[in-house]
Amino acid sequence: MSARNLDPHVMFIEMARHHRPKYHFEGRTPADHAAWRAAARPAVLACLGRFPEAVPANPELVVECTADGVRQQRWLLDVQAHMAASLLVNYPADLAAGERRPAIFCWHGHGPFGKEAVMGNRTTPALDANVRAHNYDYGWQMAKAGFITYAIDWIGAGERHPEHKPNSCNLAGGRDWCNLLYLNATMFGMTSISVNVQHGRAATDFVCTLPGVDGARLGVMGLSGGGTMTTWTAFCDERFRAAEVICYCDQWEAFGMRDLNYCGMQVAPGLYALVDLPDVLGLLAPIPLLVDIACRDTCFRIDTALPAFRQVERIYAAAGLQDRLELDLHPGEHAWGGNRSRAFFKRHLGR
Repeated sequence: MSARNLDPHVMFIEMARHHRPKYHFEGRTPADHAAWRAAARPAVLACLGRFPEAVPANPELVVECTADGVRQQRWLLDVQAHMAASLLVNYPADLAAGERRPAIFCWHGHGPFGKEAVMGNRTTPALDANVRAHNYDYGWQMAKAGFITYAIDWIGAGERHPEHKPNSCNLAGGRDWCNLLYLNATMFGMTSISVNVQHGRAATDFVCTLPGVDGARLGVMGLSGGGTMTTWTAFCDERFRAAEVICYCDQWEAFGMRDLNYCGMQVAPGLYALVDLPDVLGLLAPIPLLVDIACRDTCFRIDTALPAFRQVERIYAAAGLQDRLELDLHPGEHAWGGNRSRAFFKRHLGR
């Protein structure tokens, strides 16, 4: 009797090992890049499905306070029909009356606290440990560096997790809400990516109306799942002039199929048939891009993350834009390197 595989996990690993996406970039010249981008970008965008329709924000300022010189605001906004988001905004201490500064959208990753740790909330031992483990408070540190920063939770996280206060759903039975919400979105012809991108767009629309914000100088950054959202925010919203993807540069064959290190907030139907993740990052060109890779990352391992970056590097070089791509290769675990971020955003957004 022949030995045959009965394990579907192994089946998908082997499918990925033998797979070459339709729009895998192999060009060498700016003309090659332009033709590739013109063909691949609309096809990739179509995978994301329908985006929710915009609604009036109806903003409500919940509270404003100051900590260590940083002025912090919490707003409530409507981001689509039947859904709101809590928005945090950090203003640098030296922002003068009438002055306008660049603003950086700071997406959070997976974890129990959503945007709170990213924006500088260290009020409990658990929050403080979360920040220290991932150098996670880039929304706070970048405000201290002189930028206005802002953040919302993506669906299934923080205040927008169905089981977290003020919500109280207990129907998941231990299943991952990222996956459950993705299933719901696809039933409406959407994906979690398209929903979250639209909610981020609504938050950005409002932030651009705030005093002190220069809406022509926007950046976006995020760690892990926040790197996912940084990628797609920069891909879908052309207002962003610079992006930092932190610990989310890898190959779907490795972190997805092999390691199962992904979920419903990161995927779209047919996406891998068209491109691998390095190709998606390459499609961000001509946007200046800073990629953080951690040498000891156990989520996005260096043995496949670094080759993925080299593919992004080839794409930017073919486009003649190698000066717009940077790498922060740091010796830590799954965390923000923070070594090049301030200079990167100051160079591309100004101060």
